Amino acid sequence: MLEKVDLKKKISKAEYKEMIDRLSERLGELQRQARDLGIPVLILFEGWDAAGKGTLINELILTLDPRGFNVYSIGEPNEEAVMRPYFWRFWNKTPRCGRMVILDRSWYTKILNDRVDKSASPQEIQKVFHNSLSFERQLSDDGTLIIKFFLHISEKEQRKRLEKLEQDPATAWRVTEADWEHHRQYNKYLLAIEDMLQQTDAECAAWTIIEAHDRRYAALKIIATVIEAMEKRIAVAQAELEAKNTISVDKPLAGSGLSKIFTSSILAGVDLTKNIKDAEYESSMKLYQSRVRELEHIIYNKRIPVIIAFEGWDAAGKGGAIRRLTQHMDPRGYTVIPISAPTEEEKAHHYLWRFWRNVPKAGHIAIFDRSWYGRVLVERVEGFCRESHWRQAYKEINEMEEQWANFGAVLIKFWLHIDKEEQKRRFEERMANPGKQWKITGEDWRNREKWELYEKAVDEMFFRTSTTYAPWTLVEANSKEYARKKVIQTVVEAIERKLDD
Repeated sequence: MLEKVDLKKKISKAEYKEMIDRLSERLGELQRQARDLGIPVLILFEGWDAAGKGTLINELILTLDPRGFNVYSIGEPNEEAVMRPYFWRFWNKTPRCGRMVILDRSWYTKILNDRVDKSASPQEIQKVFHNSLSFERQLSDDGTLIIKFFLHISEKEQRKRLEKLEQDPATAWRVTEADWEHHRQYNKYLLAIEDMLQQTDAECAAWTIIEAHDRRYAALKIIATVIEAMEKRIAVAQAELEAKNTISVDKPLAGSGLSKIFTSSILAGVDLTKNIKDAEYESSMKLYQSRVRELEHIIYNKRIPVIIAFEGWDAAGKGGAIRRLTQHMDPRGYTVIPISAPTEEEKAHHYLWRFWRNVPKAGHIAIFDRSWYGRVLVERVEGFCRESHWRQAYKEINEMEEQWANFGAVLIKFWLHIDKEEQKRRFEERMANPGKQWKITGEDWRNREKWELYEKAVDEMFFRTSTTYAPWTLVEANSKEYARKKVIQTVVEAIERKLDD
């Protein structure tokens, strides 16, 4: 495909001057409209060494309000990035609603180099392509406009530009031996790039090839492409605003009751009578707490990240279980992350953004007190998001957890289960204790009225997100002691299995 691109395309200086002012004015208008509509815009530039990415990015941003965008140059990952899943650093650079992010190179650069250098296997390359498409689709589904440019120049033109840069003392530093090595491998890169463009050209994030021999032509094509993409995206957003789409909320089961009879429930089969004797509890906790501390140091030395998510009914004992789990751990090796309603900054990003930001470094432990599953639980039942959004969240969550697992993380997910009567007893106990009254709110009592809706949501969550790489563990929590022992035992066994792999 690239060999058939007409690289002789040019535009005169007079034509450029005539068009650039008009295009700049239009792009400025669209930037303001996107800001007012809360549309995030992500523009990435890939291309050959010396293709002019920096120059053309500068041409683009000169047409924009500088208060509305960020430009990031993507180089080799630093230590913080190396110690986390590959897409962690890119999630951290995603635009918030109404802003633009422009990337000078992206998640595709490293895999191209690894492919040509043969430092990545075909399976690893396919995995990165798959994860790239998932990442882009998730952002697009959430409303982000993604525009991908590949700047194309010929082998001859690349050599000419590298030589020119090298001859000028002011720019010679920009040309490295790696640049010349890439030039010598031009044909190998050409095949790799062709395959990348073909495999990662998606409807939600299509590639645009920029004929980059002539700077003026390339700059105008980039700006015109951005204008066209923004016009389409803004038109969709305006139509959605005018339609005033209603939010779909689950309704209580009604009618003959037959749907209840034929609905299977995982929670219904949980044996909540399970208990543990005091002596056994004390000895077990002493043994497992000691082992958890040992394992904490082992995973640090082996650079294994551990991610633990706690979900469960209000008053099911999540806080108590976390305290017993961490009681004898080294506080430098773990972080407890309480998840509450998202802040304004978090609402302005994809809902998974705040969880990606808290992915632990290799060798560390992150404990989430509530988690990303709020999307398919609270947000679903309370109507905080559209039905289409929480339904697509199952796939998005599975993809995220798969990436974490492929990075080598141990994923442990707990649902602490109690029955409705036990919850009521604990609520009343908290109300009667001045030291615990802060734990109970009117919202907790209101949520009890939606018990059946939450039960339905939890069952579907188990069915759609309990995977081989991130299975759910149901914890029988009517007995707090039994629940605490099962939680810490499960953590120990999961880490030991990882160490035995």
